[in-house]
Amino acid sequence: MLTQAAQTWHVHTSIMDPDPNAPARALCNEFTQGSLQDPDAVVAFGTGKDLLSIEIENVSVEGLTTLQERGVQIHPSPDALQTIQDKGKQKEFYASHNLPSAPFHLYEDKASVLAAIDHATLTVPFVQKARRDGYDGRGVVVVRTRQDLDGLLDQPCLVENLVEIRSELSVIAARNPSGQISVFPPVEMVFNPEANLVEMLVSPASITPSLQVKARQLATATIEAFGLCGLLAVEMFLDPSENLWINEVAPRPHNSGHHTLASTFTSQYEQHLRAIFDLPLGSTDSKVCAAMVNILGAKGYEGTPVYEGVEECLKIDGCSIHIYGKQQTRPFRKMGHATLIDQDQVRVLEKAHRVQEKLKVTS
Repeated sequence: MLTQAAQTWHVHTSIMDPDPNAPARALCNEFTQGSLQDPDAVVAFGTGKDLLSIEIENVSVEGLTTLQERGVQIHPSPDALQTIQDKGKQKEFYASHNLPSAPFHLYEDKASVLAAIDHATLTVPFVQKARRDGYDGRGVVVVRTRQDLDGLLDQPCLVENLVEIRSELSVIAARNPSGQISVFPPVEMVFNPEANLVEMLVSPASITPSLQVKARQLATATIEAFGLCGLLAVEMFLDPSENLWINEVAPRPHNSGHHTLASTFTSQYEQHLRAIFDLPLGSTDSKVCAAMVNILGAKGYEGTPVYEGVEECLKIDGCSIHIYGKQQTRPFRKMGHATLIDQDQVRVLEKAHRVQEKLKVTS
């Protein structure tokens, strides 16, 4: 989708992806298959490029740093990316910059977590998160009772207090090298309880105007603290006392911004391009109410995807379907998304629930 936005400006794009059938391959000018974690492969790909950006955090910082030292523009910067890649460093960053986030402790492995419980320095309930490589619900264990301890991750991790959550919000901020910052309206996210990933979001979030302002201010403070250029999705918890807590961030176009393709004056993808090219940032004002439904692989199916219910969904006014072109489906894999728009918030939610009921990915 970022490549599609670049095409409207006739930008020459080169893509590197480990999947030889990556969906962007059919859209870019040049495609390279390679490991994003291999520093030599990253350097080879980036040599001679004017500017590099990312769509996933798990990229070799060593390779990006080498390219930056050789004069290649890189957004987000390797320094910021290195902090964000490690959720422990992320939490330490928030603490050092007085950005609100749930209290936490760092542990080396499962045994050290269990030892902390035995010594009463850690008490149930809590949330355990892998420090690296967790995404889309992977690398997160919610421990509500001692019976959940068997499922602990055995790797370097952080453990944070289980915050009482009224709702989960996301705010996407953009910043260009000139220092201009623009922030999209907060959205409210609904998570799949089994896979712990977003299955639907609603824009605007159902919060008071004062909380809208507070959430946008927190996203602004966060992207300023990182000094990051491009997009930064700031995921937040809202507690019953109306306090906002940063959960984690993503320095790229984000799942919580897909609705902007249909509902705002500037999509998150165009905004990312404006930011990394140091162009004036576009308006983030909403034109209509919106919802986004993730099209997830159905349980019990793996293989070549089959999309069921598409025609019925396209009969819904204001429904747009985006299929990513991934070659294989599996349970809960993100295979696409649907955006729904309407002038009325209640109607847009009704439309979103209809899409959830009708649209399935089998094989």
